[in-house]
Amino acid sequence: MRGSLKWVGFFALTVAAASWSSPNWAQEVKHYRFAYDQPRNTGYSIAGDIFAERLKELSKGTMLIDQYPGAQLGQEPQVLQLMKAGDIEFCITSAANAATLSPQAGVMSLHFLFRSEEHLKNSLADPKVVQAVKDMVEDTVQGGHVMAVITLGLRNMYSKKEIRKLEDMKGLKVRVQATATEDAMFPAYGAQTVHMPFGSVYTSLQTGVVDVAENGVNVYLVNRHYEVAPVLSMTEHEANNNFVWISDKLWKSLSTDQRKWVTTAADEVGRTQPAKSLELEHQSADRLKSIGVKVVTDVDKSGFIKTAAPYLDRLAKELGPHAVKIKDLVVAVK
Repeated sequence: MRGSLKWVGFFALTVAAASWSSPNWAQEVKHYRFAYDQPRNTGYSIAGDIFAERLKELSKGTMLIDQYPGAQLGQEPQVLQLMKAGDIEFCITSAANAATLSPQAGVMSLHFLFRSEEHLKNSLADPKVVQAVKDMVEDTVQGGHVMAVITLGLRNMYSKKEIRKLEDMKGLKVRVQATATEDAMFPAYGAQTVHMPFGSVYTSLQTGVVDVAENGVNVYLVNRHYEVAPVLSMTEHEANNNFVWISDKLWKSLSTDQRKWVTTAADEVGRTQPAKSLELEHQSADRLKSIGVKVVTDVDKSGFIKTAAPYLDRLAKELGPHAVKIKDLVVAVK
């Protein structure tokens, strides 16, 4: 009996020694919440998937992302507050909704700041632009950090009627994002602005609370807004830019290696998501045409651009020095 116990003890020590010698013996597997308000098969889920897969790989399976799409944990303004409190570790929001925390983020919503899809892609690939956005958030927001800047493409207007020129906007009620930028620009076009959460847009278009909404092509498609606003007018008036956030509570709790993994994964999102998202926009436009949605591609944007031009410098200056810097950097991108 004593000999058997001796062998059992030796076996236990051998197993313990083997586990102690493993480089991951102390690495506990942890799950992190990653929330966003768009459904799967959008530019948001592209970013979520890239981040989750890369972080899992870098951490050797010890840092796992659980995605909560479709506003399961709340609309973007609520999710931002949960992120700041540390109740959600990661999230994606529009730059416009980020302006509820940092008003200077409204610079990313300036109309016709981004001259084309190519200019948008090149701007988000510019390290100076991305760093300026991160610096703005570091200086103006407590409780969270921006890890990457991504995009859902350019925003367009949709309604029950065509919008082919500036004059077609007169008197229309337009659902806009709650930023100083939007509140200045749409009245300049002759429209009335209406604020509401994204989740209320479908019903509001259906009932006539608003006449027009505006968003990216894929967002319009996957949220089925074409059912109540069957005409998509390609105004391309504004970029649909977005921020990937991490809570400060989580950031402070991470080890040096974990911070490196998170940063590397986020950098890959910033490098690769824009091109994938823009391709999804083109595929979505083709899909809309195939199901009978009227896509107006020959919008005369000259009146919009002429009206918006004086606001670029003025609004950026009103927003603050970070906004001016970001605006100048974007304008300088070829």
